[in-house]
Amino acid sequence: MAKQPVTRFAPSPTGEMHLGHAFAAMVANHIGGGYILRIDDIDHTRCKYGFVTGILDDLRWLQLPWRGAPVFQSYRLGSYKDALSRLQALDLVYPCYLTRKELDAVLSAPHGSPAPVATDSMLPAPEKARRASQGRAAAWRLRSTAALDWAGPVSWFDARNGRDVAVDMTAHGDVVIARRDIGTSYHLSVVVDDAIDGVTHVTRGEDLADSTHVHRLLQVLLDLPSPVYFHHALVATKSGKRLAKRDKAASLASLREAGQTLNNIVANLPQLPSLKLL
Repeated sequence: MAKQPVTRFAPSPTGEMHLGHAFAAMVANHIGGGYILRIDDIDHTRCKYGFVTGILDDLRWLQLPWRGAPVFQSYRLGSYKDALSRLQALDLVYPCYLTRKELDAVLSAPHGSPAPVATDSMLPAPEKARRASQGRAAAWRLRSTAALDWAGPVSWFDARNGRDVAVDMTAHGDVVIARRDIGTSYHLSVVVDDAIDGVTHVTRGEDLADSTHVHRLLQVLLDLPSPVYFHHALVATKSGKRLAKRDKAASLASLREAGQTLNNIVANLPQLPSLKLL
């Protein structure tokens, strides 16, 4: 008998949950027959722990109980540091000392179509050494071309469309895998977390499908297992605009306060996906 998929729901405590979060949690619960709740709180510049209580209350109201105790990414910084050290030992990452202003200048340069950032040769070695000696923290970028050469052909399984997808880093370039201010990134932390938590099926919005190329490559480099991926549809407004916290999309809490019932809310969400491709 096939084992029950292990899924997770990983909201960030940077605002109140909206209908998009509700649907993401419902998909994880539907496919996994339950889910691991992981609080993505590594970005100390944006996360506020007052929102964690709201997340828990919303999930209880949605009748979506999680498995075990919630997991907090901020408790795993040591694991992310170990993963970065392994990539450093393989010489597949390099420090980037460019300031935000310098990076903005690179990204806005009139070079035709936008190109992914690769900063390894943008500063002379003496200037890198000078900035390092001054104690300036560096972001760490993946040597994407070298990493692909090291890994060989890599693919990930798209469980929504039932096909293998070859990893393509063209759109990412030398992606940042450890920010200078937190020592990790979404990309690095998520692959470490999924391995620690034994996640077999990653369910998340289709807007994150492109990030899966980075994640699958990191899994190979770090010798971590590869889940299958189901990128579900996004919940949008009637005008077709994607819901977002920054746009102050109607929160689940405000909908409850306005008298919306759980049945009302579920009726306005997309149909849950079929398991036939998993």
